[in-house]
Formats: sequence, C-alpha cells, structure tokens
Amino acid sequence: MSRNTAVDPRRPFAHLDQTPLDDFEASHSLVIVANRLPVVRSDDGSWSKSPGGLVSAVYPVLVERGGAWVGWSGVTGQEFDAFELDGLRMEPVALDAEEHDFYYSGFSNRTLWPLYHDAVRTPEYHRRWMRQYVRVNRRFARRAASIVAPGGTVWVHDYHLHLVPAMLRALRPDVRIGFFLHIPFPPQDLFAQLPWRSELLKGTLGADVVGMQIPRDAEKFLLTAERFTEAEYVEGALDYEGRRVDVRAFPISIDVDAIESIASDEETEMRVAEHRARLGVDTKVLMGIDRLDYTKGIDVRLRAFQELLRAGELDPETCVFIQSVVPTRARIDEYADLRSRVEELVGQINGEFGQVGRPVVHYLRRNHDVHELVSLYRLADVMMVTPFQDGMNLVAK
Repeated sequence: MSRNTAVDPRRPFAHLDQTPLDDFEASHSLVIVANRLPVVRSDDGSWSKSPGGLVSAVYPVLVERGGAWVGWSGVTGQEFDAFELDGLRMEPVALDAEEHDFYYSGFSNRTLWPLYHDAVRTPEYHRRWMRQYVRVNRRFARRAASIVAPGGTVWVHDYHLHLVPAMLRALRPDVRIGFFLHIPFPPQDLFAQLPWRSELLKGTLGADVVGMQIPRDAEKFLLTAERFTEAEYVEGALDYEGRRVDVRAFPISIDVDAIESIASDEETEMRVAEHRARLGVDTKVLMGIDRLDYTKGIDVRLRAFQELLRAGELDPETCVFIQSVVPTRARIDEYADLRSRVEELVGQINGEFGQVGRPVVHYLRRNHDVHELVSLYRLADVMMVTPFQDGMNLVAK
C-alpha cells in the first residue's frame, strides 16, 4: 500500500491484503517491534545504543538470544537501510513529518496516553490522527512479517502499535505473536470514551499472548475486551475467533546483577565521591529521576518540597533536592507547558531558600550515562517516585 492510500479508521483492517505473505527473508526467529529503534544517530552518521526503560529491559534479552528490532529511526523524512549493532539486526521504519506528528504526537500521545493514565489530561480525538495510526501500524506489521522466520516469534511493544498483532497475523499466520503494554490499561468506562475502542482491542487480540504490567491491568483488559468485542472471557484468557488469547501480568524488572556491578565499580565510586564533595558529607539528598512527563507528578513533588521548607520541616542548610528530568515529547504543548512550570518552580524555591553558590534544588535536564545514573541513585538518602498513575516503574525498581 502506498503512503497516500486512504484508510477508513472505522475499518482499520479493511485495506489489508488478507493473503498471507510469501515473499519474506525468513531469517530471524525473534523480532522485536517497537515505536523506536534502540539507537540514536550521531552527527557523523554512526549509530549507538540509546537510553530508556524499554531498551534497558528488552535489549539484553535480544543480545543474548539474537534477532532483529523493527522501529522508527528517530529521524523524520529519511529512509535508512537495515544495519547491525551489537550483533542485532536493526530494521528502520521510515516516517515523514506528518506521519510522526499524527501517529505519534497526536493519536499515541494526545489520545491514548492521557486516556490510559486515567484522564490526568483530557484526551483529544481526531480522525486524521487515527488514519495515520492505522497506516503506520500497517507499515510496522509488514516490515516484521518480511523478516521473521517461519514459526518465529514477534514481540510487539506498547500503545503505539495496538493494531500490529492482527495485521501481522493476517500476513504471517505461522508466527507466534506477543503484545506487551508498558503503561496502565484504563477501566472499562474510561476506555469506552475512545471512538475506536473495538478496533484497538481487535488489533491487540491478534496476539497469542497479551502482557500487562500488573494483574489489575490484565483483569481490566479481559473484561473490556469481552465487553467491546466478540471475545469470550474464559479462565484468565479470551476465546477470540477460534483462538485462545492468554492475558497475563508480566512484571518487568531490571538487570539487578548488572546494576550492582556498576554501582560498585571504580568509575561510579569516583563520581559518588565527587558529588558528595560538592554537596557536603552530611547533606541529606532527596532525589527524583523521571521523564519530563505530566503523569510523573514532578511539579506537585516540587511544591510539596517547597511547603516542607516553608513549614520548617526541612532545613535548607542541611538538605538538597536533586531533580533530574529526561527530555521527552518536547513538540507537544502539554509537555512544553510542564517544563515551564517545573523550571519556574525550581527558580522560585532557589530564590526563596537558596544561597549564593548553594541552590537547594539542583535541576538536571538531560540524559545520563549509566555510571552517572547509578551514582545519583547511590548518592540519594531519599528517592522519590510520585506518579499520578503508573504501572511498573523502573526508577523505583
């Protein structure tokens, strides 16, 4: 299908050629499909592993087993050939600026994200966003279908790609398909607000296994799918179109051994000592490390810290708050507004309680390498994780 082919969002699979694909490379027994490739591109054109929760959780598994990763390169309007990194096959999916804006910034992050996080912000619903969401999901599905080996496994990740499992099943009925949602799944009555609720559920039910972060979300998905599709709820699974779809909670974690090793190595020890020397040996350190996202409660956390200082419950002479934020979705208005609020609060608190050369809030807006991240964890006396709505949280882990 060309990029200009019209897509009816009310019938997202109507345009899909139901004939199974027979011209595929059949070279990878495990294929990860996610919105982004686990890489960033440098100015010199080279690729390197990127930071991030999904990458941290999934990348080691893929390195150990071998396979391929299908995702957007992070660069709009450019097409890149497949390439290898750490022995893994990277399969870039091209997106132009409008596709990225409507599929990612629009439908994924201004419709689904606020809806799934229990209306922390009001979701927006636009047909043009859904059309691009359908079109982009199909492109991801076709790329995965073209490279997975017969009888192989495709593991689809997150809310950006709800339609991929059903589209992939139409193209490659021989493969096993898993889908994992990395954010909370909403209650039935909230999900009912979505005009395309049945379509998203049917897309997801193309998987053999649907994974959620916690048991409560798995239960909500089971009941919601039974209500809005023809699926029947049977003992922790769904009977859908003659297939069994298992729906289970798979709590994601971190590589504990790797983190412990990094925490005790020479580089981390040196950085912790440097931070302590700057802050003072006896200074108590409160810490928050988050993506700059309105679901994380960063501005509310800072206001709480401000109130404790004003009430005399905390002494600005003996404690500091380090708030590190990872930039994200900067082109979306709600995220730009949050950044302004957070940075204004940091200025207010430091203006009220800081001294020359000694701010009471240390604000870091950047990505950290793993040694810096672990050194900050070790530095903290109190670690604060205060989302409005969350499932598993890898910072807390």
